[in-house]
Amino acid sequence: MLIFSVAVKSALAKSQPIVALESTIIAHGMPFPQNFEMAKKVESIIEQNGATPATIAIIDGQLRVGLSHSELELFAKSGPQIMKVSTRDLPFVVSQKLNGATTVASTMRIAAMAKIAVFATGGMGGVHRGAETSFDVSADLPEFARSNVAVVTAGAKAILDLSLTLETLETLGVPVVGFGTNDFPAFYSRVSGLKTPMQCNSAQEVAAMMKAKWEMNLQGGLVIANPIPQAFEIPSAEIAPVIEKAILEAKRQNIAGKNVTPFLLQHLAKVTAGRSLTANIALVENNAVVAAKIAVAYSQ
Repeated sequence: MLIFSVAVKSALAKSQPIVALESTIIAHGMPFPQNFEMAKKVESIIEQNGATPATIAIIDGQLRVGLSHSELELFAKSGPQIMKVSTRDLPFVVSQKLNGATTVASTMRIAAMAKIAVFATGGMGGVHRGAETSFDVSADLPEFARSNVAVVTAGAKAILDLSLTLETLETLGVPVVGFGTNDFPAFYSRVSGLKTPMQCNSAQEVAAMMKAKWEMNLQGGLVIANPIPQAFEIPSAEIAPVIEKAILEAKRQNIAGKNVTPFLLQHLAKVTAGRSLTANIALVENNAVVAAKIAVAYSQ
């Protein structure tokens, strides 16, 4: 079922550190060619920090763990035509032998199947605003309660209800760890005003917590909330009104479900003259550094 790249297969055989990466961020999160350059740069950063990158995607119905540059380019160029695949969609895409870009949830599930314990992304999904009537809650959250993977993320996407997202993670028993902070980051912004329930200040501390959790047979992953680098931050007071307008525009156009996030990211990039895209790339790169260091510490 799983098809490994040569590099990932070798790293697994030698119990070397590996960092999983999603493919939705390439296919649906950014425009070409920035998405392709980001994908290559993030893999390079992980290698420079002592780990093997494993970008996860579905190609011709096969669960691929580790992609070539030409395969990364395929997803970067053909993004809008490639299906966005959450855990629910995996059986359909595999049985129909389709291409699929994996979300945080499905990337976690496949990484867990591959015995990869660390995953770097941009921002995780969560509880959408207005979920009390729409019931729109990302499949990322229940996946955290199932898959034994530590996910390094710049918090939840700023378009979400962050307070309800944290409440839901608590209900699911998912540890939310601030990396060097006790304030839950809000994607573009370093602080949200919401406190993380716990804090770790080094990769070694995170790795020790992962080990302790899974040795106690406590099922599920961890949220490692890593703030965007200060130089690229868009403060909450500045980005919040822009996000509110973008959400209203999505409602006006009747955009819903899995199409909301790509629309809002594109809209924000346009309104901020590309500044939000620059911030997005910077936080992904920063998460890759932290994830690689955690993977190295955990492998030791």
